Amino acid sequence: MLGFVIILTLILLTVIIVQLSKVSQLAAKIRGEEEVYLQNNNRTAVWLVIFMILFLVFCVVSAYYYKDVMLGYGPHTAASEHGVMLDDIFNVTLIFTGIVFIITQIYLFWFSYKYRERKGVVAKFFPHSTQLEIIWTVIPMIVMTYLVVKGLFVWNAAMADVKPGEEVMEIEAAGYQFAWDLRYPGADGKLGTRDFRLIDLANNPLGQDWKDDKNIDDFLPSEIVLPVNKKVRVRITAKDVLHNFYLPHFRVKMDAVPGLPTYFVFTPTKTTDEYRQTLREYPEWNVPYDETDPEGPLRWEAFNYELACAELCGSGHYSMRREVRIVEQDEYEEWLSQQQSYYLTNIRNTDADPRKGGLLDAEIGKRKMELLTDFESAHGLDDPSGENISLRHVFFETGSSNLKDLSKYELDNLSNIMTKYSTAVIELGGHTDNVGDPAGNQRLSEARASSVRNYLLSKGVSADRMRAVGYGADQPVADNATPEGRQENRRTELRIISK
Repeated sequence: MLGFVIILTLILLTVIIVQLSKVSQLAAKIRGEEEVYLQNNNRTAVWLVIFMILFLVFCVVSAYYYKDVMLGYGPHTAASEHGVMLDDIFNVTLIFTGIVFIITQIYLFWFSYKYRERKGVVAKFFPHSTQLEIIWTVIPMIVMTYLVVKGLFVWNAAMADVKPGEEVMEIEAAGYQFAWDLRYPGADGKLGTRDFRLIDLANNPLGQDWKDDKNIDDFLPSEIVLPVNKKVRVRITAKDVLHNFYLPHFRVKMDAVPGLPTYFVFTPTKTTDEYRQTLREYPEWNVPYDETDPEGPLRWEAFNYELACAELCGSGHYSMRREVRIVEQDEYEEWLSQQQSYYLTNIRNTDADPRKGGLLDAEIGKRKMELLTDFESAHGLDDPSGENISLRHVFFETGSSNLKDLSKYELDNLSNIMTKYSTAVIELGGHTDNVGDPAGNQRLSEARASSVRNYLLSKGVSADRMRAVGYGADQPVADNATPEGRQENRRTELRIISK
């Protein structure tokens, strides 16, 4: 409807101009060409001055009216350290260029009025003025020098990389049509290496090298969550075409170029909640976010920082929006504790895992602590003989008493514990499920307990400090009617006979 009104208005203006032209032509014939010509000059000159006044008033009033929706003004001051400097240099530039704009427009239209053609009036002409040339050369030179030098300082501060040894958290954003893959480091604080040749959209979207230990704890969240007042370095890459990593409220904008990693370093200074409280003070933000749902949240309540792509990267460009949350340190740590390693949840012990069948250092350490905690807890009892300790990571080949290689970690830990508690005497008990012949199960449980005892003997644990006992299927801890229950019943346990 608005477009139709605009087109209709333009058509009417055209008709009016044509008619006025015809009227002018008729008047010219009646009063004489020269007189009409001078009158047209006067009329045009006056209208130009009126247009100049209205135009400048419109520019100033509209800029003031819309300032609260523009970045850098009203509620939208920068939410990062370097952003304040950028806003400042833009304001300084706006002041100088605004002054020049207003002065040049006034002179342009005033000269059109002052030097309109009139009878008996001749404009003064002079070909050269050294004073004027000095003025309009030196003043712009001083202003430009100031802007360039100030801008250079701001640019160097905004685009600087982190210094060696400087405390910073690093994350990664990889753009593709039409989304972002985000990656955070785990507890080690380091992002693992990548290789584009390893990219598998289903299982390895970033091409992480699973042989690199730093990749083990990296995780891929669906949103960007950052702690306030913490310096952040963002690795920026692209997997297909040119994209742009754009965080408007933080004044962060950097191209994501295929094959050419870039970066941006910034420090957020306002949490999402703090920014919302600032918006709350403005009437235009205290209206329903969804006009069709007047009972829903207000605009300031629904506000979130966002990550967008500032390149026209394809028809789905708009869908690359991601939510960004800036939170206090304790809230960030709580969110961090809920994130899970991509490797451990999606790759571990699959065909894509180069470590399949082995143990990670973290897993070895965890098992060691679990067994030590269980042993010390039982050892601390007045009568530890009633406490069974499960050797959860002792495994045998199916139907056999041959220990699997992975069992050595658990048994090596037990050997070290026996060395530490040098007077402890233990019983090693073997258990089976109820499948098969009871006598065969009894023999198998005894053999498995003996295998564990023999391994510990080979590690230097004295024979008189251990005894091996087979219990067959007589002491189940779960229901043998289910596969899961039978798995639990096939176990090896130890019991402290004396301290």
